[in-house]
Amino acid sequence: MAKRYFGTDGIRGEVGVEPITPETVLKLGWAAGTVLSRLNHKAKSKILIGKDTRVSGYLLESALECGLSAAGVNIRLLGPMPTPAIAYLTRTARACAGIVISASHNPYQDNGIKFFSSDGAKLPDDVELAIEEAMQQPMQTVASDAFGKVKGYPDAGGRYVEYCKSTFPFGQDLSHLKIVIDCANGAAYQVAPHVFGELGADVVIIANEPDGFNINKECGSTHPKRLQRVVREEQADLGIALDGDGDRLIMVDADGAVLDGDQLLYIIGSAKQQQGQLKGGIVGTLMSNLGLELACKQKGIPFKRAMVGDRYVLAMLHEEGWELGGETSGHVLCLDKSTTGDGIVTALQVLAAMLASDKTLAQLKQGLEIYPQSMINVRIAEQDNGQSDIQSSQQVQQAVAAVESELADYGRVVLRASGTEPVIRVMVEGQNWEQVQRLSQQLADTVKAASETT
Repeated sequence: MAKRYFGTDGIRGEVGVEPITPETVLKLGWAAGTVLSRLNHKAKSKILIGKDTRVSGYLLESALECGLSAAGVNIRLLGPMPTPAIAYLTRTARACAGIVISASHNPYQDNGIKFFSSDGAKLPDDVELAIEEAMQQPMQTVASDAFGKVKGYPDAGGRYVEYCKSTFPFGQDLSHLKIVIDCANGAAYQVAPHVFGELGADVVIIANEPDGFNINKECGSTHPKRLQRVVREEQADLGIALDGDGDRLIMVDADGAVLDGDQLLYIIGSAKQQQGQLKGGIVGTLMSNLGLELACKQKGIPFKRAMVGDRYVLAMLHEEGWELGGETSGHVLCLDKSTTGDGIVTALQVLAAMLASDKTLAQLKQGLEIYPQSMINVRIAEQDNGQSDIQSSQQVQQAVAAVESELADYGRVVLRASGTEPVIRVMVEGQNWEQVQRLSQQLADTVKAASETT
């Protein structure tokens, strides 16, 4: 059964536009409370709610509170808190679920809601479908003496800070490093400085003054230019940029060069392999750079590709029994440390690799050659639901085969239909930038022509 509201990462959209409206979120809270409390075997269910720093978080938090209370569920408010912190605290607080109010790296006008189960993992599809089904039913409140109560969560931030520090090697510290941290004016603005500062680093903080509107605005993992500049100005050893909800990470070396998720996976995986701690191999996605795959092959590290989306990376990790995977965007999963992507924890694993090897970030990434990629979005007709027909057409398949033949073993072609808009993404990857640009445009033109005749 197709989902009406839930996507690959919860429910997300522009605030004030369905489904991110007070009315729908109120109903969502009631439906989620009803379903999750039914699945919970305790006398009284408890659900944690955390959010990022968007101004709309107050509105959506209140709507969720009302719905959950009407379903007879107790609520614990965490306030601004990274997404992975909410996953961790849900598990340790023995709550039946955790709710995150965030639109991750999107601008402040957007917001979203996602859920974690009692074990800190994303809700299974059948539970999301049950919540959607409940949303179609009339809303009925429990008796007045059974309403859920709302309380705060004392020292939630401090508990998460201690957890993050526990993922760093005991007995070691960061006292010899100067680190610039970009908090994206987002959910990690309070906890991230404490984690690295308490581990001894000389910390310079930027983008840590959220006002409800500046989350991700020219800062964070999607806009690293300011971080690059400050790292050079401060003569820092490295920079760390989180996104608005703290589950993504990019890093910057002392020269200001950006390291994306592929490079961070390579560094962590290589260190774990050297220490005999790598369980299996690494899971990337269809969009992971070919250089990562070839570098892993060179080191004898198994590498597999999942569909784009951390949900699919996580599913493949569980299927293979592996622990390390992620996306180029910097959403990295270290399942030996966390149940979900965690920017702070990922950064600590990279820093641990630096200490173990006595190398800089620039030195650690040297074994990985990033191949040039060119991505072109080909827009097709709104009413066209035959994206797969376009991709499988003889015209397109012949064009793909010709491009692959020219690239030989030193390139890749990926055609991927967007799940949110009428677009086919054409990606070509190879060793030569001019060749990659030429071939991607050539293939995009073919896809466009095929869409007009399909």
